[in-house]
Amino acid sequence: MYAVIKTGGKQYKVASGDVITVERLGGEAGSVVAIDQVLAIGGDGALKLGKPLLEGAAVAATIVEQTRGDKIIVFKKKRRQNYRRKNGHRQDLTVLRIGGIAASGGSDAALKATASETKAGKSKADKPAKKPRAKKKAAASEESE
Repeated sequence: MYAVIKTGGKQYKVASGDVITVERLGGEAGSVVAIDQVLAIGGDGALKLGKPLLEGAAVAATIVEQTRGDKIIVFKKKRRQNYRRKNGHRQDLTVLRIGGIAASGGSDAALKATASETKAGKSKADKPAKKPRAKKKAAASEESE
């Protein structure tokens, strides 16, 4: 079963167990968030479309981490006017793990139960990988001798 949800002004197609990165949502890592802006649900028979939202539908998600995106440079220039402005920006992001999809009558208790099942079943492989450490220069000079 999959759902099309709307959050942060964007739309995402999600299924149970997916990990997505969305615009910043309130909450700490490990907390459960219910997303009630569901546009469509499909996968089990016919596709259900909302006008624009499906009534009573909700998606439960667990916050994996609060992070920030890559830095982008905003550079404005007007030629021959001596006008230059340089700014940087890093967007605040939230990493979500989709727990359960309730097509109708998605009570908070049912959604939290499905989200907690997903949260309990996570492993170390679900955490973001760390970058490998750089080798020290002293070890490199010993190898050359």
